[in-house]
Amino acid sequence: MTHLLHINSSPRFDRSHTRRLTSDFVERWKSIHPHGTVTSRDLGTDPLPHVTQDWIAAAFTPPNRRSADMRAALRLSDELIDELFDADLIVAGIPFYNFGMPSGFKAYVDQIVRVGRTFDFHPDDPDSAYTPLVHGKRLIAVVSRGDGGYGPGGPNEMRNHLDPHLRTVFSFIGVEQVEIVAAENDEHGGIALADSLDSARRRLMELAEANFPAPEVVSSCRAN
Repeated sequence: MTHLLHINSSPRFDRSHTRRLTSDFVERWKSIHPHGTVTSRDLGTDPLPHVTQDWIAAAFTPPNRRSADMRAALRLSDELIDELFDADLIVAGIPFYNFGMPSGFKAYVDQIVRVGRTFDFHPDDPDSAYTPLVHGKRLIAVVSRGDGGYGPGGPNEMRNHLDPHLRTVFSFIGVEQVEIVAAENDEHGGIALADSLDSARRRLMELAEANFPAPEVVSSCRAN
């Protein structure tokens, strides 16, 4: 059974393009996969805490040496990582803020990129110190940008730090298939915005209907 993880990170509601686009994707995906399941995580309405000193100390302590307080500090992180491992496909709505990701989504990234859970670290191996532990997943990032021209070859491409950040950080943990579907020109409005939204929605409908390769069978790496 195929499982979809649906993430929203915009603090806006009715005015959020990413919320509407991811919702359209999910509804179409469900119609194509009637036996599929969906887990929803809303970082806009239920923001995550940023990592703390206690979180860091717990994450870098071997599981068999963690205290009850350490395990409590990592409980939410474990929940988020388990959601990630359970998913075959992730669709995430991510508004483009100040040339990068919003703090709410960055908090999510910091909670799921964790040594021993989503990557391993081998300091004695200089050629391959880091080993990704997340496999067989595909991420569709639905992005909304205020201006235009942030895509490949566009006049604002050099100011786009979100797309490369997403590809780098998710590839680091093993999610190599990252597709970015962007709607632009929110600040311009009018035809430019409408055309961009329409183009993004058409691409998302194509992706919802696509037959992705079956995910690899790997260990779930559930919390210890």
